[in-house]
Amino acid sequence: MKALVTGGGGFLGRYVVEQLLARGDRVTVLGRKRYAELEELGAVCIQGDVADRPAVLAACRGQEVVFHTAARVGFEGSWKDFWAANVIGTDNVLEGCRAGDAGKLVFTSSPSVVFDGKDQLGVDESVPYPSSFLAHYPATKAEAERRILAANGVGGLVTTALRPHIVFGPRDSSLLPRLVDRARRRQLLQVGDGTNRVDVVYVENAATAHLMAADSPNVGGKAYFITQGEPVTLWSWIGELLEGLGLPGVRVRMPFSAAYALGAASEAAHRALGLRGEPRMTRFLACELAHSHFYSIERARQDFGFTPRISTREGMRLLCDWWRTQ
Repeated sequence: MKALVTGGGGFLGRYVVEQLLARGDRVTVLGRKRYAELEELGAVCIQGDVADRPAVLAACRGQEVVFHTAARVGFEGSWKDFWAANVIGTDNVLEGCRAGDAGKLVFTSSPSVVFDGKDQLGVDESVPYPSSFLAHYPATKAEAERRILAANGVGGLVTTALRPHIVFGPRDSSLLPRLVDRARRRQLLQVGDGTNRVDVVYVENAATAHLMAADSPNVGGKAYFITQGEPVTLWSWIGELLEGLGLPGVRVRMPFSAAYALGAASEAAHRALGLRGEPRMTRFLACELAHSHFYSIERARQDFGFTPRISTREGMRLLCDWWRTQ
């Protein structure tokens, strides 16, 4: 199979690339730079941005399957920045798939597209998009997902969206470094009473789900939650992770109401003063840290046989072992 992976040099994208290459597929990576280590494994790397329409059209030409993992994440950046990366970039990939006669598009989405800032306890894919969003990232990812799913069947293209939740594992260059930095600075604080449960997914399991969805004839026009299938108590899980990394635990606690108010004030200050970088707290982050949000993976089990191969405990061990080598 000839496959293109946008964002193939990123955390999850790289695992998708490696698993494709391991089974003998021909893989092209579209990313912001060249990745020598992936080229050594046999991938073809094309340097470009998903917001660059000509670059995307060229990369999609001749591909059978496209995995669109590239995205702008986090809380830093303007609406224009997020829209360009997550919506215009997705439009370009859709156009590239049609122009290049790709048969299937697997889109990496997020459960944040349906998170309404309240508890979500084992909900399935029937839960609707919220009427409003607290951050640019979920708002633009939701719009991109809508466009992906609406495109299913147009020009013969099969589209699907996977929603992996809190991806963890070796080589994480986003969530883990921020967590470690705040722990080392003694700036990590628990929001809420610490009993909220959330889903996580080990990165190799999330990558495998992408390949399984690409191979399945049952996924057209559907979204899928991708998790370990067993929610963890968030703050206990963070405590275990910090202990495994040899870092100090969480010692400061803040009520959700105070964290939400702090997030609102921090966002306002960043806008008014033009501050760079991410606010230490946002309203969206406060909701995610204090509320429960875990999801059913039954649809993924039924439609393409997804079952996490690597357990949460084993994934934590692999992550901590990798960290100690860095």
